[in-house]
Amino acid sequence: MATAGKVIKCKAAVAWEAGKPLSIEEVEVAPPQAMEVRLKILYTALCHTDVYFWEAKGQTPVFPRIFGHEAGGIVESVGEGVTELSPGDHVLPVFTGECGDCRHCLSEESNLCDLLRINTDRGAMIGDGQTRFTARGGQPVYHFLGTSTFSEYTVVHVGCVAKIHPAAPLDKVCVLSCGISTGFGATVNVAKPPKGCTVAIFGLGAVGLAAMEGARISGASRIIGVDLNPAKFEQAKKFGCTDFVNPKDYDKPVQQVIIEMTNGGVDRSVECTGNAAAMISAFECVHDGWGVAVLVGVAGKDAAFKTHPTNFLNERTLRGTFFGNYKPRTDLPGVVEMYMNKELELEKFITHSVPFSEINTAFDLMLSGESLRCIIRMED
Repeated sequence: MATAGKVIKCKAAVAWEAGKPLSIEEVEVAPPQAMEVRLKILYTALCHTDVYFWEAKGQTPVFPRIFGHEAGGIVESVGEGVTELSPGDHVLPVFTGECGDCRHCLSEESNLCDLLRINTDRGAMIGDGQTRFTARGGQPVYHFLGTSTFSEYTVVHVGCVAKIHPAAPLDKVCVLSCGISTGFGATVNVAKPPKGCTVAIFGLGAVGLAAMEGARISGASRIIGVDLNPAKFEQAKKFGCTDFVNPKDYDKPVQQVIIEMTNGGVDRSVECTGNAAAMISAFECVHDGWGVAVLVGVAGKDAAFKTHPTNFLNERTLRGTFFGNYKPRTDLPGVVEMYMNKELELEKFITHSVPFSEINTAFDLMLSGESLRCIIRMED
């Protein structure tokens, strides 16, 4: 492309300080360096992780910053040493990576890349420690999760870019680059519910509903949704929810309620809240002998998980997962193919869509609890 090797001027939504509306302004995006690619972002979605770090409550604030990590786009140019991607390729940038060489990448059991594992504090590129974004007055603007997709162009390490089928609609499959794959994979790759089994899902946000979709596709006969907001039950029915439990409606632990509902406990549970009490409930509500609980939510730094060792001795299994156990470059193209083959529905996760100029509306919708996923159209 004519822009290869040159600085690109484009629009980006810059967060100048915590909790303040993003400012759409012109930035300069430097060319990709070795093992980097520059992407033209066509669609991006807002994930709760963007909101959490934008609010900067409880973690190191890094500003000014360009947020965004769920997106779909096209390769504009590639840096030195990049052989697996070419200009024009359709891709999903991902907040975690796959270098292909470390022990984790070489293991079939792990997707936790040593080099490109998620790092929320890093605000620069891993190769040289510099940013590729410059704002007015030559001020550097920091990256977020190595992706920074709230910009018309962004630079990403090649190991964090999944090449996908060019016919896949980027305005739909962009949601697979974070939350939906995380929840869906937690069920189908980790919990692995047998056909006809019972499953409990704790937390009915987008990730929890993706986990529920995994249970539905796996053929679960009964899917129990657990959430403190009863308004979420109606929406959850679209994802296979057969029963709804609000812990606030009972004067006993919710795990006890579920055990009584299911004659001894569910076969599988998936926790998607990040609340330590919910994690304990998710584990203690699975059936002895064969029950498996999977933790997806990210707990606070001072959280503790406390349960009696007998729960393990009675053959309950507790597992954790990161990004649904998917290796980004190896596995995401196959998830996209599942959508294209109508084996996986994505439309029902997408509740809103706004032009890039109205990106702050997407934040309002998420903060009010109105949206699951809001697609931001970069070219409108």
